[in-house]
Amino acid sequence: MFGSPLIRVASCESTQLLLGPGDPEGAVAVTDFQTAGRGRLGRIWTAPPGSALLCSVLLHPPAGSRIAQLSLVGGLAAAQAVEAALGRPAQLKWPNDVLVDGLKVAGVLAEARDGIVVVGIGLNANQTAAELPADARIPAASLRSLDGVERDRDALLADLLARLEAAYGSWLGGGLTSLHAEIAARDALAGRTVSVDGRSDRALGIDAEGRLVLDTGPVESGEISLLS
Repeated sequence: MFGSPLIRVASCESTQLLLGPGDPEGAVAVTDFQTAGRGRLGRIWTAPPGSALLCSVLLHPPAGSRIAQLSLVGGLAAAQAVEAALGRPAQLKWPNDVLVDGLKVAGVLAEARDGIVVVGIGLNANQTAAELPADARIPAASLRSLDGVERDRDALLADLLARLEAAYGSWLGGGLTSLHAEIAARDALAGRTVSVDGRSDRALGIDAEGRLVLDTGPVESGEISLLS
């Protein structure tokens, strides 16, 4: 069961660093504040203490698994949790951001090391609009800034972990194909013009391998930004 054990600390450098190979699958680390929270490509994740849901989950995927897909597995679970909390649709911006109305509410970081994968999820829960970063690459929102409701982060965590455990179980059993319809239905980039490592292209969608398909072909990684 995801969340057993649950490591909870008031603050830490990053929850990604609180889990290691000696921990069982499903071990979770959660904190109120990260002093050096990290996003994809070394970006910094910041939030006032006690405002965001900041957690990491340890996974032991089978050898040879396509572990890059776990960013999308985590993203799907986060999007589903956001939808349940808000009662509004959420979108997935490939490969690891969760958006509502084009605003980023959550991000996922899947890191492989020492035979394990640690999936970190940061979800903007209770920040006010004034507490969100004004200079974010993608304009940010929180659940609270979107609907004015302050939420119990433990309840959000429990829901997120249940959804992640279900999505991960589906992935183990059938690969990303088993989740592809849910992911594709939330694709924020399909049909849009994007910049891929500085080059303009048109996104066609996310395929069953977890790649972003462009007019010029699929890509497995890259710096993606929305142009139109």
